[in-house]
Amino acid sequence: MDRINPKQALAALWRQAGRSETALGAVELTGSEPVLPSSFAVGTAAQITVAASALAAAEVWRLRTRRQQHVAVDMRDAGIEFRSERYMRLNGKPPEELWDKIAGLYRCGDGRWVRLHTNFPHHRDGVLKLLGCDYTREAVNAALNTWDGEKFEAAAAEAGLVVTMTRSFAEWDAHPQGRAVAGLPGFTIEKIGEAPPQPLPPGDRPLSDVRVLDLTRVIAGPVCGRTLAVHGADVLLVTAAHLPQMMPLVMDSGRGKLSTFIDLRDANGRDTLAGLVRDADIFVQGYRPGAVKENGFGPEDAARLRPGIVYVSLCAYGHEGPWASRRGFDSLVQNANGINHAEAEAAGAKHPKPLPAQALDHAAGYLMAFGAMTALAWRATQGGSWHVRVSLAQTGHWMRGLGRVADGLACSDPGSDAVQDRLDESDSGFGRLTTVRHAATMSETPPHWARPSVPLGTHRPEWP
Repeated sequence: MDRINPKQALAALWRQAGRSETALGAVELTGSEPVLPSSFAVGTAAQITVAASALAAAEVWRLRTRRQQHVAVDMRDAGIEFRSERYMRLNGKPPEELWDKIAGLYRCGDGRWVRLHTNFPHHRDGVLKLLGCDYTREAVNAALNTWDGEKFEAAAAEAGLVVTMTRSFAEWDAHPQGRAVAGLPGFTIEKIGEAPPQPLPPGDRPLSDVRVLDLTRVIAGPVCGRTLAVHGADVLLVTAAHLPQMMPLVMDSGRGKLSTFIDLRDANGRDTLAGLVRDADIFVQGYRPGAVKENGFGPEDAARLRPGIVYVSLCAYGHEGPWASRRGFDSLVQNANGINHAEAEAAGAKHPKPLPAQALDHAAGYLMAFGAMTALAWRATQGGSWHVRVSLAQTGHWMRGLGRVADGLACSDPGSDAVQDRLDESDSGFGRLTTVRHAATMSETPPHWARPSVPLGTHRPEWP
């Protein structure tokens, strides 16, 4: 399959969101594939999702000021930002290992591969209970030797765990969930309620005084919040002390954000969040499908509390199909949807081969931010409450459609030494952080994070 030109791909995304194509004249895209070692157009996906979010910010700026600005994104810079968590350093040293010791690929008794995601303790403990084995790779390998791959995948899903069997493109395309995803657009932006137009007041940044509630973890959702913050939004990360976290990801994606604890199991906590929603502009959530709604904060609930809200939902497999309610992560989705199998075929590898970045996560995060700012612009001009929906599987299907890179796997894998020109150092609530700079440049409002990363729960649950 031939690769799609980045400018064409950006224009297609822009049109899908119903935006005016005249804005595309303000964007400059530089660089070319490959920038990361992959047969997939990972660099293109990075460049155009970052560019779409930056152009959406520029359009919000135009609504505020009636001035258009120039936006530029280099493909190499965007590819590096797609791996921001890999390049982060705390006090000059790499952070702790992200992956649990039994996470990863295993071959089952029928010869099929499965991938386990055990980075959260409850997922790890659930897998060990299902397998009835000790907490070692050897014990897990022996236990899975007694299972068929698809049966273990189904049993894990039934138990609320996160496991997928490796499939080829042909198998995924024939699967009911693969067919459901293929029938969905890359993302959706829908009006869910009535509200009068709410023009944005003058401000010195695209998202000045825009209030964002960020109820997300891991990578995709936090990247959305981080992207809104880089354009000036007041982003309040909401989590609870009892929820497991991957702290290196918190440090990397927490740039620009405030952080507070609210326990939604408690009525007082729900009341506190409701009070924040009433004064919010954007609500972003990426928990298990239905979990936030069960606590009274689904999209319709938020629109009743705050007419004019922009509600952004992230899930793993899309909002339609038999897997719509399943939990999932980037590594599991790219294993189930054929990408890992196809990458292995291109590399001549015997094992399923993951992408060189959590590309579905990062692309989904920028698409969420793009959708949020698009809906914010619509709210300003035509009113209404809006619901933006993005999933990792839809993002994967879209990325697959960008085509393949014939010589992509020959690209060198850029280590930290090779990306020094893209790194910044700053003080944070954790110590001295080395982090990747945002890939987009903008002529009037240079993207930057005005707040440092801070430990979870640092701030009171209130707007600044």
